[in-house]
Amino acid sequence: MEPPRIFLRPFNVSDAEDVFKWASDDDVTRYLRWDSVKTLEEAEQHILNKAIPHPWRRSISLIQEGRSIGYVSVKPDSGDGRCRADLAYALAKEFWGRGIATAAVRIAVGQAFQDFPVVVRLQAVVEVENKASQRVLEKAGFRKEGLLEKYGFSKGMIKDMFLYSFVKE
Repeated sequence: MEPPRIFLRPFNVSDAEDVFKWASDDDVTRYLRWDSVKTLEEAEQHILNKAIPHPWRRSISLIQEGRSIGYVSVKPDSGDGRCRADLAYALAKEFWGRGIATAAVRIAVGQAFQDFPVVVRLQAVVEVENKASQRVLEKAGFRKEGLLEKYGFSKGMIKDMFLYSFVKE
């Protein structure tokens, strides 16, 4: 079965119902740094206060319908770190295992290097337990650089994480 075709686009407030569907799912947000949204209004506020003002957060959208089924974001660093940017993503559970997250990450890599010419390195941190996300990054061409012990808080606990990178040629 061929995966649905996708594109990346900026978020709109009109995406709130779609965002609520996937962002309220604890399985989807399990490894994210933010908690599941609980209401449609919370989804709207998330779009208005987090997604739209973000330097580069895009909706993963289905070509045929245009509806939001997840997100991918790239956040450039500043100062001495301006040559790098952090990548993150999530996808609605009904689309897991179909190559969509990998396709979205690949698209994001190309667009991010175009939109941020000074960035030559994209990086992502992934919890050790999150095997699916590790596979997504590896299939998208990211290289596992190493283990970051006790690296960051996630859902109130300090977690070990792997660091992945994609370096512009």
